[in-house]
Amino acid sequence: MLVDGKHYRTVWFEDDKVKMIDQRILPNEFKIVELANVNEVADAIRNMIVRGAPAIGATGAYGIALATIRKEGIRESSETLRKTRPTAYDLFHGIEYVLKEMENKKDPLKASETYANLSIEACKKIGEHGASLIKDGFRILTHCNAGWLACVDWGTALSPIYFAKRQRKQMFVYVDETRPRLQGARLTSWELMNEEISHSVIADNAAGHFMRTKEIDLVIVGADRVAKNGDFANKIGTYEKAVLAKENGIPFYVAAPRSTIDLSCESGEKIPIEEREEDEVHFVGNERVTPDGSKARNPAFDVTPSKFVTGVITEKGILKPGKIRKTFS
Repeated sequence: MLVDGKHYRTVWFEDDKVKMIDQRILPNEFKIVELANVNEVADAIRNMIVRGAPAIGATGAYGIALATIRKEGIRESSETLRKTRPTAYDLFHGIEYVLKEMENKKDPLKASETYANLSIEACKKIGEHGASLIKDGFRILTHCNAGWLACVDWGTALSPIYFAKRQRKQMFVYVDETRPRLQGARLTSWELMNEEISHSVIADNAAGHFMRTKEIDLVIVGADRVAKNGDFANKIGTYEKAVLAKENGIPFYVAAPRSTIDLSCESGEKIPIEEREEDEVHFVGNERVTPDGSKARNPAFDVTPSKFVTGVITEKGILKPGKIRKTFS
């Protein structure tokens, strides 16, 4: 997508380095980070310089390519990368893609570039399919950031919105702030500003109010892992939005490419949930907002059962949750 008139991907490989947009400091500063070895790539994933399942998947793929160029151990490097974020299935998918291509004597850098390009194409198809759900004048709620910053380009949940805009549809987007890392307030709003799409950032606890007062027509979220029964894990707070949407008769869609779908996972109960450090809850920016001595819990994701999902927007079309296994087997 464009930043100040220049096209950027979220992550790419150039000059024997993995390069990426530093998402920790947006929207206040736009900065490119250069990573020269696998440990630096792993730290970037762990510390959320890069985040979003498809973006992490491409980063893992590029990390394996970097390991071969730097002559770092492939097995050790793959394990280092796998241990960074346990919930996002794309990370494992991207690493495995490049490793399998290497087994077939393919060049790892070319394989990682192919993986990134395939990811972009999947997101574009998600946008094309998902735009059909958006009627002129719709008011849409989204949670966290599942736009182009969360992918290599285009995004998952925001891709249908971008395609709908290109179809000259009018719409308004409600953006959950998404505590504690504020990906909605910081990143989704920044993307929508750049695309000149009307929106308002709302407190996480406000979504139910806007649903009950009939100010939301559609909910679209992304996913970090989709089980084969249609249950899915996404940013913490997604589950309650799905429950509220069903209670208020609002269609609730999850946008996810094949790389996010884990067919070895029977249900959401089997999805590992990452729990991050307490300080992400204790602090907003550099300011502590809780009393010294208070404890905090910080699960990064929650699981939404498939019964709350109207449909799954994939590169193969909009599917009922129960059709995922058959479609992608």
